[in-house]
Amino acid sequence: MIITKYFRKFVNSNKSTGFLLMVCVSVSLMTANSSLGKGFQDLLDTHIGTEYFHLNYSVSTWINDGLMAVFFLLVGLEIKRELMEGELSEFSKASLPIFAALGGMVFPAIIFWLFNGGTKYQNGWAIPMATDIAFCMGVISMLGRRIPAALKIFLAALAIVDDLGAIVVIAIFYTQEIHWEYLGVGLGILIFLILLNRLKVKPLVFYIIPGLFLWYFIHHSGIHATISGVLLAFTIPTNESREISSPLEKLEEMLQTPVNYVIMPIFALANTNIALKSGMVDGLFSNFGYGIVLGLMFGKMIGINLFSFIAVKLKISTLPHKCNWPLMLSSGLLAGIGFTMSIFISLLSFRENIEVQEEAKFAILVASFLSGVVGYQCLKIFSRRKIKLSDYRERMKNF
Repeated sequence: MIITKYFRKFVNSNKSTGFLLMVCVSVSLMTANSSLGKGFQDLLDTHIGTEYFHLNYSVSTWINDGLMAVFFLLVGLEIKRELMEGELSEFSKASLPIFAALGGMVFPAIIFWLFNGGTKYQNGWAIPMATDIAFCMGVISMLGRRIPAALKIFLAALAIVDDLGAIVVIAIFYTQEIHWEYLGVGLGILIFLILLNRLKVKPLVFYIIPGLFLWYFIHHSGIHATISGVLLAFTIPTNESREISSPLEKLEEMLQTPVNYVIMPIFALANTNIALKSGMVDGLFSNFGYGIVLGLMFGKMIGINLFSFIAVKLKISTLPHKCNWPLMLSSGLLAGIGFTMSIFISLLSFRENIEVQEEAKFAILVASFLSGVVGYQCLKIFSRRKIKLSDYRERMKNF
C-alpha cells in the first residue's frame, strides 16, 4: 500500500512529467549516437496505414500529425476552461499573463529575425517563441512551497496563452497549400459540432467521432492537422457549476495521463534522436544558433518582464501575490524552456531539410537546458532571500 500511495503521488505531480521528459530526451540522444541509431531511425521512417483512404504515413508523421493532435486537444481544453472559469476568465486576472505572453512571443521572434532575416533560415522565426509548460512546471515544482503559489499560476497561465499564440502562428504561417474541398467539409463538421454544443448534447462520443473526421479533412486540406484538436476542444460543452464535472472537464481528466505519460514522451523520443556530428557545436555560434539560443534565453526574459512592467506601471495589471521583480525575472528565464513546441515548430519550418531540423533541435535543447538551470538557480536564490526576510520579520513580531 505504501508503494501504491507514493506511486500515485508521483504520477499526479507536475514534477514527474518534466522528469520523464528529461529521461526520454536522454534515452533518445544516447540511442541516436549508438549502434541502435540507424535501426531507430528506420523504425521512425517505416510507413504504416492504408493508401485506400490516403492514410499511409511514416511512424514519425503519425506521431507529429496524429498524436500531437491529441496533445493540442488537451491544450485547447485547458485554454477553454481557463477562459470560461479560470485564470483567464476576467481581464483583471488574465491581463498580466496575456501581456507577458505577448512580450514573450514578440521579442524572441525579433531577436531571431535580427540574426537570420533575409537568409535561408528566416522561416524559423517562430521557433524561440514557444514555452514548454510541462518542463517549466516540472522545474518550478522542484522548489516546492518556497515559490509563491500565485507565481506558479501566473507561469501556467502565461504558458497557456503562449500555446494559443503558437497555434495561431502555425495555422497562419506554416500552412503550405490549401485544398479548399477538404477544408469545406472540415468546416461543415465544425459547424455540426458547434450545433451539438448549442443543443446541449452532453455525451462525449457525439464529439469524438466527428472529431476524428475533422482531423482527417483538416489534415488533407493542407492546414496542419493539430489545429483540429484545438477546434474540437472549443466545441466540447462545459457548465457554470463547479460542483458537477462538465464533459470538458471529464475529457480533460481522461487525457491528462495519456498525454503527459505516453504522447509527450513518445514525441520526445521521436524528435530528439539527434546524431551529434562534428561542427554541430559550432552551429550554436552561427547566426542560426544565436537566433534560437538568445531568443529563448534572453528574448523570453526581456519580453515577458518588459511587457509586464509596462502593464503594472499603467495600472492595467498587478504583480502576482507575494511576488517581486527578481522572481519575475527568474520566471522569465524559466519560460525560455521551449522544447516541445519549439521542436514542433522547427519541424514545420524546415520540412524538407533534415540537417537544419537537427541543428535547430540541438540549439533548442541547449537553450532549454541553460534556461532551466539558470532559471531554477535564480528562483532558488531569490525565494530563499525572501523567506529569510519574512522569517526575520515574524521573529521580530514574536519578540
